[in-house]
Amino acid sequence: MTTTPEKWDVLKVLNWTKGYLSEKGVENPRLEAEWMLCEALSLDRVGLYLNFDKPLSDAELAAYRTMVARRGKREPLQYILGTQEFMGHEFRVTPAVLIPRHDTEVLVTEAIKRATAAKSILDIGTGSGCVAISLAKELPQTEVCSVDVSAEALEVARGNAERNAATVQFFQGSLFEPFAGRRFDMVVSNPPYIPNSELATLQAEVRGFEPMGALDGGADGLDFYRRIVNDAPGYLNPGGWLIFEVGAGQAPQVLGLLKAGGFAGETFTQTDPAGIERVVGGRL
Repeated sequence: MTTTPEKWDVLKVLNWTKGYLSEKGVENPRLEAEWMLCEALSLDRVGLYLNFDKPLSDAELAAYRTMVARRGKREPLQYILGTQEFMGHEFRVTPAVLIPRHDTEVLVTEAIKRATAAKSILDIGTGSGCVAISLAKELPQTEVCSVDVSAEALEVARGNAERNAATVQFFQGSLFEPFAGRRFDMVVSNPPYIPNSELATLQAEVRGFEPMGALDGGADGLDFYRRIVNDAPGYLNPGGWLIFEVGAGQAPQVLGLLKAGGFAGETFTQTDPAGIERVVGGRL
């Protein structure tokens, strides 16, 4: 007597995956199951909902199981799917770069407000390129440069600039190192700002998979702010802006660093959608 192979249709797969991911501690397990299945089946979510009774082929099921296994180990969904949306644009992401957060959109928005007359902008620690590329898209007449110490990150960023038809100049080096003799009208940065003592408390997805060099801000999380504030006057034109993203609770300290470092002409802070002071800026 022969047995009929078990059929896995869309709804059955989603229900099983929701339970599995929930057991693994994944937030929003049903939604994430849907996104991965959309990828495996080349469908959008509407298409998925219209095909709940569609059986998966062996190849589709194998591809999906691979993604679910990775997510079960708490690998970020963005690395599994390979992309993340930021400022309305799609960015490729790999473990070589920090996953763009929507909080960082506040940094871009505040920079754009103050860049109407800027002829040149430098983005320090570009990672995926999301900040520099978004600025270049919004300010096409402005020269946008970006720098990162990681060659792997710069490869991702260059690909994202091409993907989004943005003109950005990319440089490899630490902070201002590649820019001897150059000055800019604005410098922006989302530097590493997690204190050493807090790294072990981060989400499993963050501490286990995202690049530690993009997270570790030293003993108090402010190492890179001090270095950038100290050096920035030598690379900014008179009246130039230095604008940072900061961690929760760090705004007063970073604002103090800016004022003490010569950026007292005009300063500001701006909150993110959660009400956290997320961006701090000062004018030379």
